[in-house]
Amino acid sequence: AICCIISVSGQGKVAVAGMSAQIITGAEQLDQYLPLLKGKKVGMMGNQTSAIGDKHLVDVLLEKGIDLKFAFAPEHGFRGDIERGEKVDNDFDAKTGLPLYSLYGKHNNKTDSIVASVDIMIFDIQDVGARFYTYIASMHRVMQLCANNNKTLIVLDRPSPNGDQVDGPVRKDDKFKSGVSYHKIAMIHGLTIGELAQMIN
Repeated sequence: AICCIISVSGQGKVAVAGMSAQIITGAEQLDQYLPLLKGKKVGMMGNQTSAIGDKHLVDVLLEKGIDLKFAFAPEHGFRGDIERGEKVDNDFDAKTGLPLYSLYGKHNNKTDSIVASVDIMIFDIQDVGARFYTYIASMHRVMQLCANNNKTLIVLDRPSPNGDQVDGPVRKDDKFKSGVSYHKIAMIHGLTIGELAQMIN
C-alpha cells in the first residue's frame, strides 16, 4: 500500500562572507502545513527534537487550536527522558495530558484503530542519517499505519548532519532485518528523513 506523504522540506541560506548559514526546518514553516490541519483530527509522532525554537511542536499546535488527539513515542520516549533500549510504555504526556502510544519495540495491536481515529498524521523527528537509528523504523511503521487506513502523513523535514556522505555496507539479507537495520540502505545513507520517507513510499 502507498502512503500519501506531504513533505515540508527545510530551507537553507548559504553562508557568505562572514555570515552564518540559516536553516529553516519543516516544522518552522507553519504557514505551509497549518491550513492542512485546521478542522481535522490530528495525530503525530515526535520526541524532544520536535521543536520550533524553544517550544515543543505539540505545544505550538495546541496553542494554534489544532485538534491533536494523540502522539506516538519512539525510542527514548516523547520528551526524550527514557534511557536507550528501555521499554517505552503507553502513557500520557505530563505537560499536556496528551495520550502517548509507544511505537518502539513490539507493536501495540491497537495502533491501526488509533490511526484510524484521526484524519491526518504528522511526523517530526530529527534524524542523524544512520541506518541503525530506530527513528527511521518507527517512521516506516507510521507510514504503514497511514497506508493501511488511507490517511495522509505530513513529514516535517529536517537537515541531516551526515547528508553530505554515503558510506558503509548495505544490509542485503532479510534475516538481519531489525529495528536497528530496518532498511536495505547504506550505514550512512545521506538522506534527510523526508527524502527517506519518499524513498520508502
